[in-house]
Amino acid sequence: MSEMMVEPQMGLTFEQVWAALMELRKEGAETERRLQETERLLKESSAEFDRRMRKSERDFNKKFGHLDNRFGELAEHLVVPNIVKKFNALGYHFRDVSKERKFYRDDGTIAAEFDILLENSESLVGVEVKSKPVERDIGEHIERLEFLRRRRDELGDKREIRGAIAGAIMPEHIRLATLRAGLYVVEQSGDTVRIEEPEQVRGW
Repeated sequence: MSEMMVEPQMGLTFEQVWAALMELRKEGAETERRLQETERLLKESSAEFDRRMRKSERDFNKKFGHLDNRFGELAEHLVVPNIVKKFNALGYHFRDVSKERKFYRDDGTIAAEFDILLENSESLVGVEVKSKPVERDIGEHIERLEFLRRRRDELGDKREIRGAIAGAIMPEHIRLATLRAGLYVVEQSGDTVRIEEPEQVRGW
């Protein structure tokens, strides 16, 4: 039986090992560079995405805020022609009605503005008109009414002040919250309006 002769293999030289290490180092540096570039691009993409989202949000708010104002104006035009008659049916006998009535602080800045203000010799009713009222509108309207009370007192005007919230669309929970606050609810009903009186009308 003949034996196979295996020639011993030569080991790697120092130069070969060193060259391999340098190649690995080069590849590692390139990989690190690519990772850093990828991270930079991701950050830039994220920043650009955030910028575009903020711009879209601003554009949305501007566009639909304006649209909401237009709905408010439309609702106001629908409410005004009928609201005097409806309140007079409740026994008020209003003679005067004004739109966008402003009241000022001593420094000349606007402190309160009423979309509709009804007046007679005994009472005033301030009406806030919204396309679709939200709960915040109730609290803000009460603040207007409180300011009006203070201003009327300063002028010696003792007429009773009451309030109402009018909406083209009146969510049920807002309707109930408005009535609980002692304010009238004015809702669009066909080509006229319907007024709902709270159990206890709040006066100022």
